[in-house]
Amino acid sequence: MKKIFKGLSALTLVGLLAAGSTVSVFAQDEEAKFDGEKVSVGVASDYEADVWEVVVEQAAEEGIEVEIVLFTDYVQPNISLQDGSTDLNAFQHIAFLNSWNEENDGDLTPLGFTYVAPLRAYSDKIESLDDLQDGDKVAIPNDPTNGGRALLALEQAGVIEVDDAAGILPTVDDITANDKNLEFEELEAAQLAQVLPDVAAAFINNNFALDAGLSVDDAIFSDGDDIESLAADYKNVIATRGADVDNELYAHIVALYQSETVADKLAEVSNGADLPAWSENDEYPLNLEAAEDDSETTEESTEEATDEEASDEE
Repeated sequence: MKKIFKGLSALTLVGLLAAGSTVSVFAQDEEAKFDGEKVSVGVASDYEADVWEVVVEQAAEEGIEVEIVLFTDYVQPNISLQDGSTDLNAFQHIAFLNSWNEENDGDLTPLGFTYVAPLRAYSDKIESLDDLQDGDKVAIPNDPTNGGRALLALEQAGVIEVDDAAGILPTVDDITANDKNLEFEELEAAQLAQVLPDVAAAFINNNFALDAGLSVDDAIFSDGDDIESLAADYKNVIATRGADVDNELYAHIVALYQSETVADKLAEVSNGADLPAWSENDEYPLNLEAAEDDSETTEESTEEATDEEASDEE
């Protein structure tokens, strides 16, 4: 009996070793799946190039060559991607991408989120937007994208309400509730830091805030404090052509970017101003229309439930 047991043990051991060998080979094959491949990524700033160097190093360990192509404006990265000169780009948020596609008959598609540059409010007078008093003045950017975002930030903070029909570009005229009768000064983004002494609060973009000597810690509110509630339109993405949305190599590059190592580098180069925009709940490739449909369905279900409850109470 002992001899049989020993024989079975030996066979089992050989089997386990064989299985282990197979698993090891499989793991090695997975790591070498893209060995020898090359991907070019367009970016629009030295800052973004610095962050992507982390991905370059990670990819190199797997035999993937990632080439960073640095552009000096926000026009060429999309043109280069659309005509096939580059494979991916990472410099823009959803709102900009959608606008470019519409104006240029493009089909560029977001694959995954990268980071978000929160819009922050600063003040020399109050410590929280909750401290705003009746009739206070609030300064916001006068361009449609950032001005609209500032109003949505105030809505996010529970200070005002805006018409949902205005989407991500509401104006002061779209404010539907303003219980504190706030007055709004719409100024060039570069001038907002200068008027801080004259207003209760001002929404200032990161670059102008930093230029004015303001830090993240000085902000009294950030629309990035709750990434989940921030409109996806303001989150930056990795994009490619519509025909390449199912490319496995590109999906792997997105996965390499969405890592703790990249998040740490992002915090380092931005002094904590920019935040990772991705989450475990993201789909790949991003299906923002489906997310909007789910949101609408949830709202409709909530309204129906409220109507039923009211009916029951009657």
